[in-house]
Amino acid sequence: MQRNLRFALWFAVSIALSACGKDGAKPSTTEPGKPAAGAVAVAPTGKIITVQMIADEKGSRYEPSEIEAHRGDVLRFTLGVGVHNVHFLADSNPGVTGLPEPSDMLQLPGQTYDLTVALAAGKTYYFQCDPHVPLGMKGHLKVD
Repeated sequence: MQRNLRFALWFAVSIALSACGKDGAKPSTTEPGKPAAGAVAVAPTGKIITVQMIADEKGSRYEPSEIEAHRGDVLRFTLGVGVHNVHFLADSNPGVTGLPEPSDMLQLPGQTYDLTVALAAGKTYYFQCDPHVPLGMKGHLKVD
C-alpha cells in the first residue's frame, strides 16, 4: 500500500515538473523601465501599480482587474497562489500594434512580472490569464 502511495506521489511530482519545462520554474520578470518585447521604449515615471494574481475559494482573478495607468508607469503583477500569466491578446485588442508579449507562467508565490506601460494613451486594453480565462481571470488597462 505504501509503495503504491509513494509511486503515485512520485508520478504526480514528475508530471508537475515536466509541465514546468526542462529549466524548471524560472522567475518571469521584466525589469522596471525595460519594455516587453515589441513595445515602444518608455522611461518609467516611478509609479508602480501592484496587481495581485490570486487563486482561492473566490476563484482566480487579478486584483485590481480594472487598472488606470499612464505611459511610463510600471504594472507589477505579483503571484499570490496558483500558476498565472498575463497576456494581451491581439484578437481582444483589434487594430492595436505593439502589444506586450505574453508573460511566462508565474509559478512561485511572490514571483513578479513587471510591465512598463508603453501602449498608446486614450485607449483601454484587454488582458487575461490564459489557463484561467474560462474562470473569469481577465482585466482591463486604461492608459491615460
